Amino acid sequence: MHTIEPYFNWRHLYMAEEDIQSPFYGRSYSEFEFSQTVYNYYIHPQWDEFGSRTLYLKILFVDYELHYAIIEMIGEWNDAIENDIMTLKRDIIDKLENTHISKFILITENVLNFHSGDKDYYEEWYEEVADEDGWIVSLNMPQSTQYDFKKRKLNYFIELMEIENWRIYKPEHLFQKIDKEITARLQ
Repeated sequence: MHTIEPYFNWRHLYMAEEDIQSPFYGRSYSEFEFSQTVYNYYIHPQWDEFGSRTLYLKILFVDYELHYAIIEMIGEWNDAIENDIMTLKRDIIDKLENTHISKFILITENVLNFHSGDKDYYEEWYEEVADEDGWIVSLNMPQSTQYDFKKRKLNYFIELMEIENWRIYKPEHLFQKIDKEITARLQ
């Protein structure tokens, strides 16, 4: 797991640690000091810790004019024991929503497991973005993880979507592709 880095080809466009509105503003990173773990396996030091012991993320891109954020995640999403959705919602999402972000792309291809808890935070998040004509998309979640996600009917709040080779897109093109598909689904 230590070789899985957050996607870095957009760093010339956006770096959360340099964005004064980002929850990670001012953070510094080591390329060589591995300290964070998932399942006792070290993960790459570029991932951001946000209060969960099993789930990490990286804000890859934020566009304040078009009101969207792209966030990549790695680890185990555990609402049953860790209440990761509460921590994610309160410490990251609420801060982004305060800057008028209402469309969220969660790249979840490295979320290895999901353990459900209450739906309250998902419902709250969904209602907040829906009030702003927004949406939440989970991109490329593994099938086994999707199974547990769908079992709790959380896909009512977070749209599950597959886009092969999402890395070939620039952030705005990925956003436009997803936004167009979401709009078509709603019509």
